[in-house]
Amino acid sequence: MEVLSGLMHGFGVALDPINLLYCFIGVFIGTLVGVLPGIGPISAMSLLLPVTLSGTPEAGIIMMAGIYYGSMYGGSTTSILVNIPGEAASVVTCIDGHEMAKIGRAGPALGIAALGSFVAGTFAIVVLMLVAPTLAKVAVAFGPAEYFSLMVLGLTILSFLTQGSMAKALLMACVGVVIGLIGLDQITGFPRLTFDRLELVDGIGLVPVVMGLFGVTEILCNLEQQVRRDVVQSRIGSLWPDKADMKASAAPIARGTVLGFLLGILPGGGAVISSFASYALERRLSKTPGRFGKGAIEGVAGPEAANNAAAGGAFIPLLTLGIPPNVVMALLLGAFVVHNVQPGPLLMTQHPQVFWGVIASMYIGNIMLLVLNMPLIGMWVQVLKAPYRILFPLILMFCIVGVFASGNAVFDVFVMIGSGVAGYLMRKFGYEAAPLVLAFVLGPMLENNLRKSLILSHGSFEIFVTRPISLLCLLVAVLLLLAPLLPALRRKREKVALDVTD
Repeated sequence: MEVLSGLMHGFGVALDPINLLYCFIGVFIGTLVGVLPGIGPISAMSLLLPVTLSGTPEAGIIMMAGIYYGSMYGGSTTSILVNIPGEAASVVTCIDGHEMAKIGRAGPALGIAALGSFVAGTFAIVVLMLVAPTLAKVAVAFGPAEYFSLMVLGLTILSFLTQGSMAKALLMACVGVVIGLIGLDQITGFPRLTFDRLELVDGIGLVPVVMGLFGVTEILCNLEQQVRRDVVQSRIGSLWPDKADMKASAAPIARGTVLGFLLGILPGGGAVISSFASYALERRLSKTPGRFGKGAIEGVAGPEAANNAAAGGAFIPLLTLGIPPNVVMALLLGAFVVHNVQPGPLLMTQHPQVFWGVIASMYIGNIMLLVLNMPLIGMWVQVLKAPYRILFPLILMFCIVGVFASGNAVFDVFVMIGSGVAGYLMRKFGYEAAPLVLAFVLGPMLENNLRKSLILSHGSFEIFVTRPISLLCLLVAVLLLLAPLLPALRRKREKVALDVTD
């Protein structure tokens, strides 16, 4: 009963005309970002984070959330019609989706992708609505020691799942923590690592860092690549799948939904891992695995459901524990913090209009996305033909304007440019930005909970191993750190990283 009353309150918030407009803007931009290769939800959310400052917390967060799950929808359009993934989670959709388009079945491929996304997205919201309040009550029992250990585990899992060297990923996480600690000490109030610069007393801003690392870096990397866009020229035809397609896709959608949701909750899991895992599962369960890679509709339905369910599942640890499971949720956490709203166990009681408003807006946003994706395919095809020589300068201009507007400081623009150059060099030398950003956001909370734990235990580190939840998290983190030393696990990790980046 409490859930239903909360949901009704949420719909009252989400159906407010301003919030409804922000929801539409978010899902529309998310779809556009998913359609356009080379931008991605992280860059778009970084770019639009300053825009949320002018509105209410619920309006801004509704828009940011809409961009994220909207991009999961839009990415399939580019994958199917152009064979270029609009964002990383749609890489798998290229395999069978584009093959279907080449044999004149683009319409059913696009249709089943939209329907699978809608079903999975709706399932994820329902489970989020049912699970989050219960989990939030359990999380109230978490103390500083549990939160510290949980954050250590989250950073370790993300580092374990990143491509390339685990040592490089851990190094980036350490750099992120250090950058996050610049500014005033949260407990003593003394400035740290400021080098007597007044601009650094308030710390390095999240907006210029992420816009540089993802927005500017993405532009610099794409400028040196010649992307060939082979847009399918044949008529798309009816978007509604026939009975045979629906029958073949029903079970993959169901399996992809459950698998994606569970993997989305895990730190470092996310939509990319979910879509690859779903494709591998469907191929293994299929009686005719040879059809995969040649236009099997199951290879579109399962992964598209999985990546959308994962997007919904990722909200659970963020809203209930205040822990972002991936870099996109770290940006969303930044949006919460910018609006002085702390996600976690007390979010439902302290800011019910934000918690329930976001959940209700996701119901509405999923319906909007179904409407946007099915009839507007023709428009998205025209958008795909936009030349990058026009697109990229506009993105760079918006980055500069957005960063300056967020803090009215030229220093932030220099931080963004510096982050962009650093991000470009990191890409060249095989260092990933995701662990850095997640550690940058979690760093101050990590340190705060560490120091609070030591204050409570009078300086004894035993508090981290005498509390069961804390001990369990630390043991799993240690096992993951030792895993690369075992040859079998190292090969498996390298295979996962290779799959994610192919």
